[in-house]
Amino acid sequence: MDFIFQASKANVASMVAWISFLIISTLLGRVFYRLYFHPLRNIPGPKLAASTKLCYLYWTNSGRLHYKVKELHDQYGDVVRIAPNFLVYKAPPAWKDIYGHRKHGDGSFLKDPQFYIPTPSGHSLIGSNDADHSRERRLLSHAFSEKSLREQESLVQSYVDLLINGLYNEIEASRETVDLTKWYNFTTFDIIGDLVFGEPFNCLRDNRYHPWVSIVFGGMKSSTILRGASLYGCLAPIIKSLIPKSVLQKRMEHHRMTQDKLNRRLEMKTTRPDFMTYVLRYNDERGMTQRELEANSSLLIIAGSETTATLLSGCTFYLLRHPEIHKKLINEVRGSFQTQEEINFLSVAKLSYMNCVLEESLRMYPPVPGVLPRRVPDGGAMIDGEFIPEGTSVSMGYYSAFRAESNFAEPDSFIPERWSENKDPAFASDNKEVLQPFSYGPRNCLGKNLAYAEMRLIMAKVLWNFDLSLDSDSYNWDIQPSYTIWQKHPLNVKLTPVQR
Repeated sequence: MDFIFQASKANVASMVAWISFLIISTLLGRVFYRLYFHPLRNIPGPKLAASTKLCYLYWTNSGRLHYKVKELHDQYGDVVRIAPNFLVYKAPPAWKDIYGHRKHGDGSFLKDPQFYIPTPSGHSLIGSNDADHSRERRLLSHAFSEKSLREQESLVQSYVDLLINGLYNEIEASRETVDLTKWYNFTTFDIIGDLVFGEPFNCLRDNRYHPWVSIVFGGMKSSTILRGASLYGCLAPIIKSLIPKSVLQKRMEHHRMTQDKLNRRLEMKTTRPDFMTYVLRYNDERGMTQRELEANSSLLIIAGSETTATLLSGCTFYLLRHPEIHKKLINEVRGSFQTQEEINFLSVAKLSYMNCVLEESLRMYPPVPGVLPRRVPDGGAMIDGEFIPEGTSVSMGYYSAFRAESNFAEPDSFIPERWSENKDPAFASDNKEVLQPFSYGPRNCLGKNLAYAEMRLIMAKVLWNFDLSLDSDSYNWDIQPSYTIWQKHPLNVKLTPVQR
């Protein structure tokens, strides 16, 4: 019996050794192929990143992908291989090649399915296929037209006034500093909540985040982790099982609250125009299903609030780090209006230096700093003058492209004058067309005009009412991780009411 038992143990050990050998051989063979025989083998980049997805996974989950891509572009040039099948670009032509309109008959660069994870209700506008995207965008476009923007102005103004009143209340309560990041988020979430669901989240009224809003922040990070798990194909279920339940729970809670809010809005009888008014008005036989409404409501809340608040925070930070620029913008705002009532969508759009400051803020601190990958279509395609095989994941590196010496003079310096119509010879060679913070082509951001209108209005009213100075603990505020969007720190600012 002992002999049989020992023989059995030997067989098991032999089998384990053989399986281990096969696994190691397969992995080594895959690494060897990716480095020396893969179609992308001649694209520059770190050898380790070319051989395994683990580097990309680490950079993404640590929130440092945007910094790493810039570091690699600085080292290797206009295109870099950051994973076995993933290329990131920084040169302007790549925008049109990857994201632009394609000639009839040429395949589209579809959204990378490993990056654009569907919501529990399915894909939103951002991740849908071409046919669904065209249909859904047609419906949503009515909500973002010039006519709609004019109709929405009074609603936006009312929340900006609540912001200003809230900041005065903070001063009266003897707050030494105010976290403007928080207050900007309160404002943009209340605005978009009312525009999408017909009611605000009451963040400004209650001086705190609505529970649903807090879940949004956690949900973005959980989506990043889930996205990393999807990279590993058949191993994805195993990797997902290791993700803390609290992470997945936040995502489901976000979905449930979206459903509840949407159902409340659909049951409302309101004549006031909001986003749903336009969507439902044109919701014919090619309209949106309930699940599509849910998925797109979730998208609108995140895209229509967090990105605008992020830019406002970044803009305020860079202004306060550059007193001479801050003073110049103050003079423009306070010199252009006799009363606060004159500050509106139309009047702030005429503030030329304000527009320069916002453009430079978008360049220095883009709300989405990382990557938004597409897949090269069947047959391959030319990108930035080089043929790339089908199935390759490709993206612009937003932060990297906007901070590249090959695209901008003094790329790490905050210089709004580079966007002035009075051309400064020092910036004549800037590749300004590379700045596409709202993306490019037929899938660019629908809410661009609303975002600009909100940013101008909020910044103008804040500067009209208050003198600002940066607290010392926020001096390095812009050094932050990102999980698709920035994970912002508190922006602590000292506020003093303007005496008139």
